[in-house]
Amino acid sequence: MVHRGVALLSVVLVLAGCAHRAAPPPLGFGEGTSSHTINVGGVDRTYRLYKPAGLPAAAPLVVMLHGGFGSAKQAERSYDWDELADSEKFVVAYPDGLSRAWNANGGGCCGRSARQGVDDVAFISAAVADISHNVRINPARVYATGMSNGGIMSYTLACNTGLFAAIGPVSGTQLDPCRSPHPTSVMHIHGTGDPLVRYYGGPGAGIARINGPPVEQLNAFWRNVDQCGPPTAMTRGQVTTSTAGCADNRSVVLVTVDEGGHEWPSVATEMLWEFFAAHPR
Repeated sequence: MVHRGVALLSVVLVLAGCAHRAAPPPLGFGEGTSSHTINVGGVDRTYRLYKPAGLPAAAPLVVMLHGGFGSAKQAERSYDWDELADSEKFVVAYPDGLSRAWNANGGGCCGRSARQGVDDVAFISAAVADISHNVRINPARVYATGMSNGGIMSYTLACNTGLFAAIGPVSGTQLDPCRSPHPTSVMHIHGTGDPLVRYYGGPGAGIARINGPPVEQLNAFWRNVDQCGPPTAMTRGQVTTSTAGCADNRSVVLVTVDEGGHEWPSVATEMLWEFFAAHPR
């Protein structure tokens, strides 16, 4: 159910047969949206890149990871990152998961990618390297966010790479054992009524039956990783924001949407960018 007070957007997973039949984006690294293919582990992998006009000499990079059954094209269309990149002057990458899913390294999630052991950490790391080789990216301002399976993947990246200054999972959880987490600022956005990735933990509904820890327990895990002080909470309407200041200017934030479902709130994109912009490495 969509709650008007928070203006939540339901996520529409667009199948290929219903997709808009526009011409594919061009190759190369010019302004606007472009399409790229890189070979990782003997497999051709693809990502889309949005590069606004008037970038600074060393631009931030946001990696936006689609949810299960989604795609790079769907993510670019659904979450309004391009429009924000135009005004705030950063680059956005939209990688494609194989078979529309990410192998999030634990709990059987998700889909064919998990069953076949696809190395999506290597792919996303290679995509960031490819972009950095061709666009002047600030390595201290590389961020990852994602919806659902993409949010789960963003935690996997923080657990297994040191590339990202901050991550912003939405309606996701952490399934990776995360034995050697990298200190990373985290903003997690989640609805208490999410039936697929349950806020209070335990198996969710749906095909994947995602079984993650309670979101507040996950938040405490990252506060410990990032050497944070006690959190402070503020509630406005249906949204409660719990913020902890941490070592080296890091921060761990939990945004809880009361009764919110498995959705990307309309306010999420701007909230995440403000958080990212304030937390370079």
